[in-house]
Amino acid sequence: MTIKLRYGNTNTFLVTGKSGYLLVDTDYAGMLPAFYKALKATGIHTKDISFVLATHYHPDHMGLIPDLMKQGVRLLLMDTQRNDVHYSDQIFSREKHLRFLPFDESEAKVVSCSESRAFLAGIGIDGEIISTPSHSRDSVSLILDDGDCFVGDLEPMEYLSAYRENPALKKDWDAILSFCPKHILYSHVNEKTIER
Repeated sequence: MTIKLRYGNTNTFLVTGKSGYLLVDTDYAGMLPAFYKALKATGIHTKDISFVLATHYHPDHMGLIPDLMKQGVRLLLMDTQRNDVHYSDQIFSREKHLRFLPFDESEAKVVSCSESRAFLAGIGIDGEIISTPSHSRDSVSLILDDGDCFVGDLEPMEYLSAYRENPALKKDWDAILSFCPKHILYSHVNEKTIER
């Protein structure tokens, strides 16, 4: 089951696992009170979230990760994201009022995309995480066997003809569509249902 949370400018999602939720993206730093309010409306508590996955490490997708890690939520870090995990640190350092403190990625659970299905199965989620680097080299997409697919900031497939000079975008969509997803869940635009 997927629960959509919208408490800022980024759609975030909770995916139900057997021993807790996987949170996909977190919005910007400083949004913790709004996050708590949105979470409370669902009846879920922070302690119910086992892992957090950022689709990529731009500020509006990972800003609450340090706060959540302090509360016991474990970071699920894909090995393709390791070189970019601190991409936003310098951006947040200019906004002192946010009190953002970089996190220690050595505390993360690092998983390769090829190992992601087995890892997710171990926490009661049927699906896979794939690298979709056309937006940023650290971007990943989570594709669930139930048909939900979380693509972060990947350009919508309707834009493919406008991005002919970007074969990487077509490659990403070809990879995603090979899983036959039913619903594409974006971070900043509405969900798209795939008609078959």
